[in-house]
Amino acid sequence: MCSFCDQNKTTKAENSVSAKDVREVLENYVLSLKQRNLTAQIGFFGGTFTALDRDYREELLSTANDYLKKEPEIFTGIRCSTRPDYIDENILKQLKNYGVNAVELGVQSMDEEVLELNNRRHTSDDVRRSAKLIKAYGFELGVQMMTGLLGDTPEKSLFTAGELISLKPDTARIYPTVILKGTMLGDLFERGEYETFSLEETVELCAEIYKRFVEKNIKVIRLGLNISSKDKERRNEIIGGNYGLQLGELCIGRYYYKKMLEFMQKSETKKFKIYTDRKNISKINGHKSENRIKLGKLGYTYKIKEKQGENLWIENVF
Repeated sequence: MCSFCDQNKTTKAENSVSAKDVREVLENYVLSLKQRNLTAQIGFFGGTFTALDRDYREELLSTANDYLKKEPEIFTGIRCSTRPDYIDENILKQLKNYGVNAVELGVQSMDEEVLELNNRRHTSDDVRRSAKLIKAYGFELGVQMMTGLLGDTPEKSLFTAGELISLKPDTARIYPTVILKGTMLGDLFERGEYETFSLEETVELCAEIYKRFVEKNIKVIRLGLNISSKDKERRNEIIGGNYGLQLGELCIGRYYYKKMLEFMQKSETKKFKIYTDRKNISKINGHKSENRIKLGKLGYTYKIKEKQGENLWIENVF
């Protein structure tokens, strides 16, 4: 019923997940995870998990819990996503009983007008209440927010980020709005009555939101919606908005660009040495090396040295 998604389409009977489906998926992953010496959490996402029928939810959780017990060195826990208005003590007790260790709240916005315009049917106080309860029961708390919804502004999105930071979550996901055909936003978009933020506005805004989260040691585990090029049916439903593999790269790259530029502008030299972990190198250089190119045009050059575990350390080269 929310403005941005067609839940009726995603919850059709033929799309429903059975305990058998859960078992087959997990069984298929056991061998590949073992071969790569990796661990994983089992996740129930894509809908309001705690709004499901209690017995059905228990059937799914029980199957997942079997694999926590059977393959404890592979599966380290269970996480699920839900709405802030579908959390209470009985639900949390059930989740705890079956080994769930992380609950993510699909908050989307903490601005009351944005929540109402987008048919969210919950308030910011519902978010605060649920977050407090989740943490009280010892779960890892995750929060999910969207930018560019109907009635949203960059200032309102930054306000939402600030309110979510005050809840002290463990993780966060940032999703710029993707406009789907057949949704309320899709209809408004096609009539010319709604448009989300541009790509440049989104990159600038999400880079700032990302900065605010990471500076408070809140791990951003997803930035942007990634839809596989093989998923043609889903891609065909998209009529507007920002998504794709490069979006997260652009936003995080912009974050690093600003950090480097701030340091470089205060320095007496134009040459720098940057130390960072290997996994951060592409992020620091930016999408298609745009950070290196932009800084070069300003007269700044840098060399990167790998240093395991280091995020970003810059030194002057005289």
